[in-house]
Amino acid sequence: MVAHKTSRKNISNLHVPEPLNRPGATPDFSDLHMPDLVSDKTHTLPRPIPLVDAFETEQLASGLVRVLTLDGRAKGPWDPKLDADTLRLGLRNMMLTRSVDKRMFIIQRQGKASFYMKSLGEEAIAVASAMALKDTDMVFPSYRQQGLLLTRGYPLRDLMCQVLSNSGDKLEGKAIPICYSSREKAFYSIGASLGTQMSHAVGWAMACAYKGTDGVSCAFTGEGATAEGDFHYALTFSSTYRAPAIINIVNNQWAISSFQGIAAGESKTFAYRGLGFGLASLRIDGNDFLAVYAAIKWAAERARTGGGATVIEHFTYRKEGHSTSDDPSKYRAKDEPNAWPLGDPVDRLKRHLVLMGEWDDERHEALEKELDTYVLKIYKEAESFGTLTTQTGINPATMFEKVYEDMPEHLRRQRQELGI
Repeated sequence: MVAHKTSRKNISNLHVPEPLNRPGATPDFSDLHMPDLVSDKTHTLPRPIPLVDAFETEQLASGLVRVLTLDGRAKGPWDPKLDADTLRLGLRNMMLTRSVDKRMFIIQRQGKASFYMKSLGEEAIAVASAMALKDTDMVFPSYRQQGLLLTRGYPLRDLMCQVLSNSGDKLEGKAIPICYSSREKAFYSIGASLGTQMSHAVGWAMACAYKGTDGVSCAFTGEGATAEGDFHYALTFSSTYRAPAIINIVNNQWAISSFQGIAAGESKTFAYRGLGFGLASLRIDGNDFLAVYAAIKWAAERARTGGGATVIEHFTYRKEGHSTSDDPSKYRAKDEPNAWPLGDPVDRLKRHLVLMGEWDDERHEALEKELDTYVLKIYKEAESFGTLTTQTGINPATMFEKVYEDMPEHLRRQRQELGI
């Protein structure tokens, strides 16, 4: 018997995916898995009937569903043909979300709030989704979908009071400032433990099917959290029980400082993962208001008519830091946000309305000023309930309340020790 020596050339090396652009580099997205954005071919992906066999959506999972061209034209079979009033409402809701983000970022930097997370560049995903769903459909958001609440008419002062953690906060300071919650608006409490809402959403959808209602759950998670078990549990249960759910993956390219390739590995797209579970799957332009609206509408119809869940990857970009605690210049090229080839969702919808003859620069500027004035006015009202630089007005004793139905003995002792 002859012993064979193993050549070192045959020993594998650990592969660690590298982002396209590092700090100091010139941003270049040419190697990103993205179809040709100039050719009209990107607007000719078919729009099958919602009850299509899941495996027939493979082309939609690997391509990129788009409606708006970069110069503002609406093209292709996915165009939802929305009227001008609906489009203007969508534009207003996105601009309101952006104005609120701007104001909350300022007050956090002034030390009046502890923490905030902006959704700059991702407004179309939340706003268009809210407008495409029924108000009774339960949404299970991650922490960058405040546009869902604002579109559903949640009182802005209540949202701001929660960010300020003051006496006007309906959650009494018990949650991280951006972990909003509203039963009235069918908005499931945001959890700081990433990914858990995915399984909760599928469970809620299964309950709707069990009760025989037409309710649909719509969950959102970042691409980074798809590497967690909760995401795969959700897909398994969705597939097995044909849950009427929409599972949205917001691929904004960055999970804090880890770029999307860490969670994606060598997979074709994030949407493609749904096919492995037998789920209809779409990959869409997340900066295209019309594409988001059309995809959510399609998935909701599929869910309501017994077709089961749909996985949707929203291909977008996080323009600013992960949160007010993050400095993105440490891990990505400085000009990368401006180089993102799919542009800005507000600018693209504005351009579309202008081409329709239903909008212009003067009206846009006037609306921007109107919203900024309104947001500042409501903020002044919220600030009157307290800030971190004054007094929040929160009674410390409430930290022990509304946590357990019957307060455990150890908490009773702690409360007594604190004298509250």
